[in-house]
Amino acid sequence: MSIRARALRRAVKAFVVGPEATLEEQREAMDRVDKLPRPRNMDYTNVTVGGIDGLRAKPAGLTSDRHILYLHGGGYVLGSPLSHIGMAARLARRAAATVTVIDYRLAPEHPYPAAIDDCAAAYEGLLAETQAESVCIAGDSAGGGATVATLARLRATGSPRPGCAYLISPWVDLTSSGESITTRAEADPMIDAAFIEDVAVQYAAETPLDDPGVSPLFEDLTGMPPLLIQVGDDEVLLSDSTRLADKARAAGVEVELEIADGMWHVYQAFARYLPEADKALDRAAIFISAHTRASAARSQGSVLQH
Repeated sequence: MSIRARALRRAVKAFVVGPEATLEEQREAMDRVDKLPRPRNMDYTNVTVGGIDGLRAKPAGLTSDRHILYLHGGGYVLGSPLSHIGMAARLARRAAATVTVIDYRLAPEHPYPAAIDDCAAAYEGLLAETQAESVCIAGDSAGGGATVATLARLRATGSPRPGCAYLISPWVDLTSSGESITTRAEADPMIDAAFIEDVAVQYAAETPLDDPGVSPLFEDLTGMPPLLIQVGDDEVLLSDSTRLADKARAAGVEVELEIADGMWHVYQAFARYLPEADKALDRAAIFISAHTRASAARSQGSVLQH
């Protein structure tokens, strides 16, 4: 673990907004991440894709049609394009791709399946701009779970599957049956079991927590595109990733699982400040570039540009 990682680990816990804050305060705190400098040499625009609003980042001068549809985390109750555009843009710049972070509906105002409805609609809308094999669907935490649930929805509706999917600390088991919920409880500075259990109920509402649409760990994973799963060894959702990888491989899916020693939940969010996060996004860009088609030559921006 790097010296910066040790320092950040201590700082993260101190700045996490506790459950005593109202939902609105928690949402505002998460969106304040956008007050940090966004990556430079990127064009940022507000867009609507498939009827879903979003925020788009594109490397200046990019001519490739490679596209990342990014589904933000936040337990399905927090987060927005503002909270995640910085990390998404850093990924897009490395992969020489355009990224669109969508503003899917949040619980408890809009419980399941509203978020997945919006994610699927955005993907379908994106196909008017580029071909499926040029698209990577990516997401962190709840957004990682939403990615798997969206892939299952697209398969059920007969939509063309994307070139690949990139999952960061995916939350795919809302029943909290994984052993790391307990064994990593003291190690993860970002989230805890109480938060997970609370927002799971808010999101699922009347749907059972083990329904495959809510908890895609229990979904049939046959026919999924290649998956890259990155997770920290010190996070409560570690078991979600390891079980998902095992189940996907058993279904014949191409899977790459990376477990980062000493890292916590969605450590990739600290790219630019944390060497481990920069390297994780570098590897993700290589994976995305290898599994998506870019039909036009790239001008600015190429793989592994920071």
